[in-house]
Amino acid sequence: MKPGLQIGTTATLDLRVGSGDVIHLGAGQTHGAIVFSTPKMINLMEQAARRALLPFLESTEESVGAQVVVEHLAATPINAIVRAEAKVTGINGRLIDFEITASDERDQIGRGTHRRAVIQTDRLAAKLQEKSQTLPGGIVLPSHLEPNPGELPKLAAMIVERDGPLVTVTLNRPQKRNAVDRQMTADFECLNAWLAGHREIRIVILTGAGAAFCAGDDVTEVGTLALAEATRLSHRQAELYLTWERLPQIFIAAVNGVAFGGGCVCANSCDFRIAAHSSRFAMPEIRLGWPPGYGLAQLTSLIGKARALELCLTGSEISAQQALGYGLVHEVVPLARVLPRARELAAQLLTQPAEALRFTKQLLHTDEGPQPKLAYLGDTAAYIECLGQSDAREGIAAFSQKRSPQFGS
Repeated sequence: MKPGLQIGTTATLDLRVGSGDVIHLGAGQTHGAIVFSTPKMINLMEQAARRALLPFLESTEESVGAQVVVEHLAATPINAIVRAEAKVTGINGRLIDFEITASDERDQIGRGTHRRAVIQTDRLAAKLQEKSQTLPGGIVLPSHLEPNPGELPKLAAMIVERDGPLVTVTLNRPQKRNAVDRQMTADFECLNAWLAGHREIRIVILTGAGAAFCAGDDVTEVGTLALAEATRLSHRQAELYLTWERLPQIFIAAVNGVAFGGGCVCANSCDFRIAAHSSRFAMPEIRLGWPPGYGLAQLTSLIGKARALELCLTGSEISAQQALGYGLVHEVVPLARVLPRARELAAQLLTQPAEALRFTKQLLHTDEGPQPKLAYLGDTAAYIECLGQSDAREGIAAFSQKRSPQFGS
């Protein structure tokens, strides 16, 4: 640890209580109440203590919660501002004790004590890696999106054009039908961080260069990856698409051609989908020898289990008109009208009150519940299990050789 930490060191952390921070007491009753939940309050207080320690940690150190005792004193409604304050009360080597309080704009709502331990992150990582070898799905670290309030770096696999509060993103690998490889994955992550740091951007239109929207994951590249790398890449891709639900911007997919596999997930993860008459949709992974590695929750929430089973078990393509009937897209227009129609919709949305639009999007996505979206952990585990088998090797070879695969029985 760096020198300087002393008794009385404090830090504060503020939170606006959102729909994901509350619990519904007496749901279904006439006088039910929606209030800030105790687990979320404890998390806020712990994060305030972590903030107090951060300036005194070396680059190889982090602090973790070791003990917490909290009283929840008063209720707080949704949308209130809550402030947590953590004050150092004891230092015993690498164990740091805190008094912690939480208050809203009217009352003290919580108080307690908290102990944090300062640890070496490399040692923790080694222990986790050792443990992961014994778990069937490995250990999946949560996505931590660090907002970028500065300029967007130049991206290699996409073109980003900004017009005030509107951004148009064009996937730019036309020779590969805009298939998502490691570079495009990194570009998406960079874009997401930039959007998180620029709330004044309100609408994002996503489209593809050339004749395709997005043909899915780059199968040729997948065939070169070690299973551990394929697992990490699949988790990153699942997280980047789920991030669009949590970002404040409204996403519009302007589907100008094929949207297959990961490309279909890409479109499904947007808030609106406008498709050209000539566009086609499919979840063809089964024809390559594996199940979808992510995106099943988004697909099923849009079109229901029966249609999702149809698409994923047969791998069949459907037309834009069929996709409209399935509820997969909102509108079907001539190809020349896809981007203009997306911009018309963006202009309409820009006339709506910005904060109300953000809250409405957040509430609608949160109302589905967070647990179903964690299904991608199981999706990826099944995908990796199949990717290591002979049928997947045959599927990749057949894809590269442009022939029908010959799977085993």
